[in-house]
Order: sequence, then C-alpha cells, then structure tokens
Amino acid sequence: MAISESVFRHMEKLVGRNFVTRNKEDLLCYSYDATGQSCLPDAVIFPDTEAQVAQIMKLAWENHLPVIPRGSGSGMTGGAVPIQGGLVVATSRMNKILDIDQENFTATVEPGVIVSHLHTAVEACGLFYPPDPASAAVCTIGGNVGECAGGPRAVKYGVTREYVLGLRAVLPCGDIIRTGVSTAKGVAGYDLTRLIVGSEGTLALVTRIVLKLLPKPECVATLAVCFDDMYTAARAVSGIMRLAVIPRCVEYLDAASLELVKDHLRFGLPRQARALLILEVDGDAGAVKVQADLITGFCKKAGALDVRMAKDPGEATTLWEARKALSPILYKIANQKINEDIVVPISRIPDMVARIEQIQQKSGLTIVSFGHAGDGNIHCNIMYDKQNASQATQAKKAVDQLFEATIALGGTITGEHGVGLTKMAYLSLEIGPVEQDIMKKIKAVFDPRQILNPGKIFS
Repeated sequence: MAISESVFRHMEKLVGRNFVTRNKEDLLCYSYDATGQSCLPDAVIFPDTEAQVAQIMKLAWENHLPVIPRGSGSGMTGGAVPIQGGLVVATSRMNKILDIDQENFTATVEPGVIVSHLHTAVEACGLFYPPDPASAAVCTIGGNVGECAGGPRAVKYGVTREYVLGLRAVLPCGDIIRTGVSTAKGVAGYDLTRLIVGSEGTLALVTRIVLKLLPKPECVATLAVCFDDMYTAARAVSGIMRLAVIPRCVEYLDAASLELVKDHLRFGLPRQARALLILEVDGDAGAVKVQADLITGFCKKAGALDVRMAKDPGEATTLWEARKALSPILYKIANQKINEDIVVPISRIPDMVARIEQIQQKSGLTIVSFGHAGDGNIHCNIMYDKQNASQATQAKKAVDQLFEATIALGGTITGEHGVGLTKMAYLSLEIGPVEQDIMKKIKAVFDPRQILNPGKIFS
C-alpha cells in the first residue's frame, strides 16, 4: 500500500522534514539486511522520542500501513526487509544510554544504542554486559532484543533474554506499554517482556530497555587449542563442558575457516591443524589460573596438537578479530553463501560435524563451519556461485538436509538469527501446527491489523 501525500506530509510534521524520506536513493539503503534480500519501502522515518514513535504507529494503524522496525540492518534472516513496502522506522536517532545504575547493576538504554558502545560504557564503570554478537561493533540493542541475540559468551552467561529486565514499547495501535521490572526479581502477571524479546519486531516497537549488568570479571584468560581434525575437536568440546569449569567462551573454527584467517593470527599454526578452539575463562586471578590449567591438561589428553594462552590482551584481541572477520571474508571462497545458525545438544556436536561433512561431500559444495561450540550453536555457511543454477539447487538441498539432520539430533533450526524470511519454510520441522496457531493468535492480540513487520516468521 503506497503512502498518500497527506500521510507523508503528516509524517514530516511529526519528526521534521529532514527525518523522513521517500527519495529512491535513501530507500535503497533501507531495503535490505545482511541476507542480501531487498525490497523497497515506501518511506523511511527517523524518530528520536517515544512520543514520536507512538504517533507514527497510530498514523500507520489508521491507514493500514505496514511498519518495519530497523536497527542497523545486520540481521541474517531478512527480518528488516520491507517485503510488503510500507514504512521503515529506523531507530538510529534513539541511541542514548539513559542511565547506568552502579548500585543496582542496571542500564537503561534506547533501542538504537550500538552494542559495543554499551560494552565500553558499562566496563568503564567496572560493570559487564555479557551478550556479544559478532556484529557488536555495528548492531543495536533493539535489534538484539528483537532477535534474542547471543554470542560467544552465551555458553556461561546466557543470551539477551537473560539480561532484559523490562521494556517500554509501542503497540501497533499507538498505545505505549511498560513491561517487566527494574529489580532483580518480579513475577507479577504474565511475562510480556520475554514474549517481546525474540519476537523479531512483529509484536511491538521497543523504545526503552532496562538491562541487567554484572560485576566486571577481574581476570580473563584466552586459550587457542589446535586439533588435527574437526571430529576430535568436537569430542573435546563435549568433554570440556563436563569438567568442573564453565568457560565463558568455547568457539570453534574448522579447516576452511582456519585457511581464511591464518594471516590474521599472530602465531603460526601447526602444519597439520584442521580445527581450532578458542576458549576463555574468567573470574579472580587464582580461579582463572586453575581453570586454564585444567582445560589445558584435558585438551592435551584429548589429542590437541597445541595449546597456547594469549600472552596479553592484544594477542587475545587479535584472536577474536580473526574469528569475527570470518563471516565477511567467506566470499573469497564463492560469491554467495547461505548462513544457518543451527544448535544441537552439546553431546551431539560430533555427530553434527559428521553429518555436515556428509552433506558437503554429497553436494560438492564447500561448507564452512564455525561458531559457539560451548552451547552447540554451529554457524554453517554453504558457499556457491549464484550464477551457477546447478550449484544454487545443490545449496538449497544442502540446507534441507542440514535442518533435517539438526532436528533428528534433537536440535533447533536457529539459535540466534531468528526465523525472519529465510527460515519460514522450515518452521514446521520444529514447531507443530497447534503451537504455531497459538503464536499466530498472540500476534493477532498485539497486532489485529497485521501491520507490524508483516510476512515474517509464519508463512
């Protein structure tokens, strides 16, 4: 539905002429996310207050206008793609850290705050916000709330939902709601906060977030552990998680990943290295040493070729920069990728590694795997030439086989990225018709006119 001239003029009055646009060049910039899928919106608006958001939503409600919330557009499943046109509401101006309460361990922020900026601000106060997605330097807290983002530290500290104490949000009709608490506990009524977290912008447009913080760990040790094959590394992960230690990160890189990032590492890898684990432990200095020694000893017994501890924060940073550089440099292998973020039980990681190898051999395509092995979250990147019809067909079949294997092993089709557009066709593998019907009814309660991020999650 196109935006009428009168509605557009009303938007200009709400936010100012400089903060709403329908110029095609601007629309192109807000037509896609990290999937590469693209659909032009009819307009993009940049509110900077909750009151403006409420007025925008009320206007959209009255005119049956689709509204698509957007943070930085770094999502991996098409969640911010305006597939029915409409109005993109960009939260980039709502980017204030409103409060860091050092006594009560909370931060109150607007949705457009960049995640790494929050990390820096709270750590300067001796505090710690654990969720750390790979895109933390660009993604927003609001986007993280919408997708229930995780990251490497989730193995010990959990994902975004564990840190959202309360929200302020605007419903599709323009009503403002407050959910949750600003306290350590609170169980009054249904948990609307957790319902909105992970709802992919389909229930309400979040305008303020109260986050739980933790004391900043005194000490962190980072270890790099090399193995001669991925299966051995996967078995080691399962063993590490049974130790009397909870690492805050257990990341893994397969052979193809290592080949891509080897030039980013400060140290040379053993010639026969085909898998790398990056582990971190944190706490007080004494406990960190004990934990690091315990993991080192276990890994050597489990067949590690080499175990190294980062000598200083700079070396640790370089190691993580190599890991976080992986996604964009995958295009050295092929000009197109399908990035899936499956999760399996930790004990089934070796089985999943074996299944991925079988799928790779059957498809003839390169599948690059890396991710958060400590909680079973594997990022599988199926690489292919988008100009090659045969490879595109094989890539689609590989995704089908990947999800079928994941479900067969007791896993889930998405651990962090959400369903969005790209996983809609596979949702029924995991969630039955009765459960989906309940979810659709919840959507209808929040959004009876189906204007907020329409066409996402459910086919």
